[in-house]
Order: sequence, then structure tokens, then C-alpha cells
Amino acid sequence: MTAGSIILWEGLGTAVLLLLGVGVVANVVLRPTLGTGGGWLMITFGWGFAVFAGASIAEPTGAHLNPAVTIGLAVAGSTPWSEVPFYLIGQLVGAFVGASVAWLAYKANFDKNVEEDAEGNRDTRGIFCTGPVVARSGWNVVTEAVATFVLVFWVLSNPPAHAPDGAGIPQFGNGALGYAAVAFVVIGIGCSLGGPTGYAINPARDLGPRLAYALLPIRGKGSAEWGYAWVPIVGPIIGAVLAGLLSAGVA
Repeated sequence: MTAGSIILWEGLGTAVLLLLGVGVVANVVLRPTLGTGGGWLMITFGWGFAVFAGASIAEPTGAHLNPAVTIGLAVAGSTPWSEVPFYLIGQLVGAFVGASVAWLAYKANFDKNVEEDAEGNRDTRGIFCTGPVVARSGWNVVTEAVATFVLVFWVLSNPPAHAPDGAGIPQFGNGALGYAAVAFVVIGIGCSLGGPTGYAINPARDLGPRLAYALLPIRGKGSAEWGYAWVPIVGPIIGAVLAGLLSAGVA
């Protein structure tokens, strides 16, 4: 696959992932919306289905949508290192674009939020990117590393099942469920391990929207919290490398 194709498909898939992911958080957090107060379960299920939609679109590239997945696959020997930069470019650009489009979809609600309360948009950073409930950088990195390890090791352990030559029925198993299976895994991670840090488990998913939040003209917005931005990059990469090494060691 050419560099341009990798960037295009990863960018499109990641843009849809972030459009729906940022969108579900905005639906829960902003007021007024029909989803106001929907809670953590609505957010985790929304992100899971966002992964399903984005991955289905990015199928031509293997639907990484996540620098941690790309790096984990490269460490395990499943993705050429020469292709890694193109995956990362597509993922980061797509994440920025998807988050920006989500803001456009909720622009009137952001405006109404600040019209009803001058401080109403002060804490809207969490719609776009993650942050810790208890700020302990080292332990926040551990949380992200553990959660990302689960995701990446699952991906490495469950390659998609394809029927030979496009005919017949794939062998049953997690791989046969396709991208629905990884959506369930993401929902499970969110429910079980997402509480401490908001489970970025994806450096592009956090960095692209954080940059969008910093640049978009959101009235009354707060800080993008760049001091924390390294945690959802370093933690997932550590988890991905460990998953890749373990997968390569047991293969």
C-alpha cells in the first residue's frame, strides 16, 4: 500500500472515530442536549461504537487508528517500520479533523452553554481529551500503559479471520467478529480501567483533539492542560511496546 493510501484511509477512519467519540462526550457534558447527564456508560459505549465505525472505514490499512496499535504491530513484526510514519500522520491529522467537526456539530450548544453561564465552557477540555481524576503523573502513566497493553495485546492475539479467496465462511472466533469485537474490548477497557485517567489508550486520540481544543474559537474555554499531554502519549506507547514484545516472544 502506498504512503498516500495509508495516510488517507487511516485519516478518514480516525476522523470518524473522533467525530463520534468527541460527539458522545459533548452530548453528555454540554447543556442543553438530548444526552445531557447520560453518564459514563453512555460515553464508554459511544466510544466503543466509534471505534467500530472508524475501523470499518479504515479496513484497507488494517484499521490501526491508533499510534499505539501501529507501534505494537511494528514491534511484533506485523507492520513494517518504514510504514509507521505514514500511519501516525494519518491518525494525528484525522484526530484533529474529527474533533474539529464534532465541535462544528455542537457549536450552537457550546454557545448556549456559555450564554447560560459565563463559566459554562471553562471545563469543556474533557470533551476533547483526557485528564486524571487524581493527578499523579507516574501512576497515571501506569494506568494508561496497563489499559493500552490490554488493547494492543488483544489485537495482536486476535487477527481478523478471512475466508480463503473471499469464499466460504470464516472460522469462528474473536477474529470472525471483525471490528465489532475490538469495539467490545474498548467498551470493557473503558468500564474497567477508564476511571482514573479517562482511558486515552491512543496518543493521537488525545493529542489531536487537545490541539483542536487549543486552536478552536470556543467561547469561554479553559486551558488545554499541556502539562499533562505527555502522559496519554508515553503511557500508551509503553503498553504497546510491552504487548508487542510479549506477542513476538510467544509467537
